[in-house]
Amino acid sequence: MKLKLHAIAGTIALLTIASFWISTLLSEVFGSHQAIALVKTNILWGMALLIPAMAMTGITGATLGKGWRLPQVASKQRRMKIIAANGILILLPSAVFIALRAQAGQFDIPFYVVQSLELIAGATNITLLGLNMKDGMALRARRKLIK
Repeated sequence: MKLKLHAIAGTIALLTIASFWISTLLSEVFGSHQAIALVKTNILWGMALLIPAMAMTGITGATLGKGWRLPQVASKQRRMKIIAANGILILLPSAVFIALRAQAGQFDIPFYVVQSLELIAGATNITLLGLNMKDGMALRARRKLIK
């Protein structure tokens, strides 16, 4: 059960971050300021899905990885620390800052600097979560062989 919960939560987290990233990029390239403000506001609402999914991924992953001395498990743990720090220190504060600026119609240099930082941090988390998913599938295949 924990394994399925971990896989579902990790998939939700990855897809949510990817949808935030793609929506941001598309609204910035093709959208109006109103569209950008709407996307940035909806991303804040989406945190209600992302934060619990990330927490569940981390908790279930820590319990599943307990006792395993494999390089993939250690890599997943290292990546999750970076993903969590990136989310808490960069992505969440950036999302709030950008949404407030967009809602106020302030599309200025600070907005675009933070937006650029957010896109880089988001791409980093997408990459790291994707690598964790790849390693997780390899571990799952290994677990099946052991049984």
